[in-house]
Amino acid sequence: MQRIFLKAKLHRVTATASEVDYEGSCEIDGVLLDAAGIGSFEQIQIYNINNGNRFITYAIRGKDNSGVISVNGAAAHKASVGDLLIIATYASYDEKELKDYTPKLCYVDKSNALVRTNSKIV
Repeated sequence: MQRIFLKAKLHRVTATASEVDYEGSCEIDGVLLDAAGIGSFEQIQIYNINNGNRFITYAIRGKDNSGVISVNGAAAHKASVGDLLIIATYASYDEKELKDYTPKLCYVDKSNALVRTNSKIV
């Protein structure tokens, strides 16, 4: 049996741009993508802390150490510059894989710079 668990999360990142006239997706600082193990074009779920919107899009790699979190295309209607967001990915695991399962939890400062990672909520 496959079960779906959190794979990674970028916790309380701040939206730095919201661009409707864009092909789509969410541009994310490359350092944050690497820390969370999120790949370019991987499906992501975004939870907007400010307004409660939840939506699905995909990640595109932004410049390393830029702090960019740009919500683009139709999704731009769901987030404004300055909104706090949680960006999450999920994966399917079988019972054997769950024995070694740990999510990648990434925490940032107000500039979206990575400050710590963890595998459990503290």
